[in-house]
Parts: sequence; structure tokens; C-alpha cells
Amino acid sequence: MSQFDNVAVVKKANVYFDGKCVSHTIILSDGSKKTVGVILPGTYTFNTGAPELMEIEDGHCVVKVAGSAHPVEVIGGQAFNVPGNSSFDIEVTETLHYVCHFD
Repeated sequence: MSQFDNVAVVKKANVYFDGKCVSHTIILSDGSKKTVGVILPGTYTFNTGAPELMEIEDGHCVVKVAGSAHPVEVIGGQAFNVPGNSSFDIEVTETLHYVCHFD
């Protein structure tokens, strides 16, 4: 799917790491929420509340989810899951365009 139809967009951006990660929350007609954003190259740690599916639209990164044995390379067209109340380390080597789906 290349677009989301019939959504509401929260005007205030979610800005992390001094502007190196910026996203906007969208609310679908069924009430579910997603964030759509960009992460600039760098190394970051994100904490999760709810389980997340990170869908990488474009870019390149290496991800290590808390509790996993090894980091995993992820490129545009791929995705990775993160459990709720957890965290992941991400090294972005090529600007990421992503959609975060919340369970």
C-alpha cells in the first residue's frame, strides 16, 4: 500500500534526538494509530510502550531489539517487530523513511 486514505493527522510533530527523528501520528478511520516519519543517519535507542511493527519504506539500518542475540540489517521494503515495554538500538546508515504500526 503506497498511501493511507481517510485519515486524521496530528499537526504537532513527534521530534526526537534533536530533530534527527521526526514523525507525524496518523489516525485511521477505525481509530488505529500509526506514525510516519524520517530518521537521519546516526545511532539511537528507542523505548516502546505498545508492540510495534517498523516498516521501512526506504533507507538502510542495523537494528538490535532488546533480548535478541544479534543485530539485523534492514533495508527499504523490509520490516521488524519490537515487543511492548521494550527497546531497540538502531544504527541508521542511509536516511530511513518509515511507518510504525502499533498493535
